Amino acid sequence: MSSNGRVAVVTGGGSGIGKYSALALLRDGYSVSVAGRRLEALESTVNEAGELGSRALAVQTDVGDPEAVQALFAKTKEAFGRLDVLFNNAGTGAPGVPMEDLTYEQWQMVLDVNLTGTFLCTQQAIKMMKSQTPMGGRIINNGSVSAHTPRPNSAPYAATKHAVAGLTKATSLDGRKHNIACGQIDIGNAATDMTARMKTGSLQADGEVEVEPTFDVKHVAESVLYMANLPLDTNVLFMTIMATKMPYVGRG
Repeated sequence: MSSNGRVAVVTGGGSGIGKYSALALLRDGYSVSVAGRRLEALESTVNEAGELGSRALAVQTDVGDPEAVQALFAKTKEAFGRLDVLFNNAGTGAPGVPMEDLTYEQWQMVLDVNLTGTFLCTQQAIKMMKSQTPMGGRIINNGSVSAHTPRPNSAPYAATKHAVAGLTKATSLDGRKHNIACGQIDIGNAATDMTARMKTGSLQADGEVEVEPTFDVKHVAESVLYMANLPLDTNVLFMTIMATKMPYVGRG
């Protein structure tokens, strides 16, 4: 078991925000199931944790597959006995093309990961959290600033992240009777492989291409840890953490 007696599941844990959040949780004493599609990347996260990796479990998982999600939570229960925190971080996007040029398959892929995957993991987490002793836990959803304001040519991503915000509210409400808290962290331009393209410029609403500022992803991990460690009678429903000068607030 973990050194602090607490257990977390982090999806999309093979890189970026998921990896750094899993490492922060491990450093704080959690046992962590790190889930994602690429087993090699998950094992790299565990190896990067050094000795703390003895409290980590790498589970290859397609979050859009109900059976794979059930297996993830069953393995977590078998290894660690309970679940205190779920970080629904796994996410993907579609090519940045006009909405009318998207294929059905591109649209559906984003829905499967960003929305259905978040729902399936939440469902399994609730089942575990409401049946354990002590009852309860916390679910944290990665919403993105796209849960509030879209970028050009990002209909699937923006639509799913707006939907995740609704799911966060519904989970927060429905989880009350089980002592389950649910909140969302909306992230803008954390420096990861996904945002590396911003160094060469991103398309803006006015049609111009501009280089956007980023910030250190470790601050996201620290924020996730802060949310995770709150007592269950306290909840951050929505948190926005972003590069101070990114073109998001107001008109740019």
